[in-house]
Amino acid sequence: MTNRTFTMIKPDAMKNGHAGAILNQIIKAGFRIVALKQTKLSTDNAGEFYAVHKERPFYTELVQFMSSGIIIAAILEKDNAVADFRKLIGATNPAQAEEGTIRKLYATSLGENAVHGSDSDENAEIEGNFFFSGLEKF
Repeated sequence: MTNRTFTMIKPDAMKNGHAGAILNQIIKAGFRIVALKQTKLSTDNAGEFYAVHKERPFYTELVQFMSSGIIIAAILEKDNAVADFRKLIGATNPAQAEEGTIRKLYATSLGENAVHGSDSDENAEIEGNFFFSGLEKF
């Protein structure tokens, strides 16, 4: 188990002005920001990042959505980071997310669910390394 996870604030939450509130909620939950950047994924970058889902029916729509606007990428640190962050963000479908979770508060639909959160320690490392070099992690 590692103490780091990866997240992205997705284009819908950025467009709706929720980035500051989401970052504040993350910090208040005890996460330390190890790396942070605002960027925009190209279609190719989004396709590469989500390649694990390439055979799934939602892949094309996901790639289009994630390349549709600005995102914030971040590596977060805390004991039990992956599990604690998954609990903080809530269920993928905001209609099923617990009250007070990021997705319950800021997501608009299953497809536009405000944030990404790594699902394992291994994926957290892979995803963080996709966006950040060693020189960008503090």
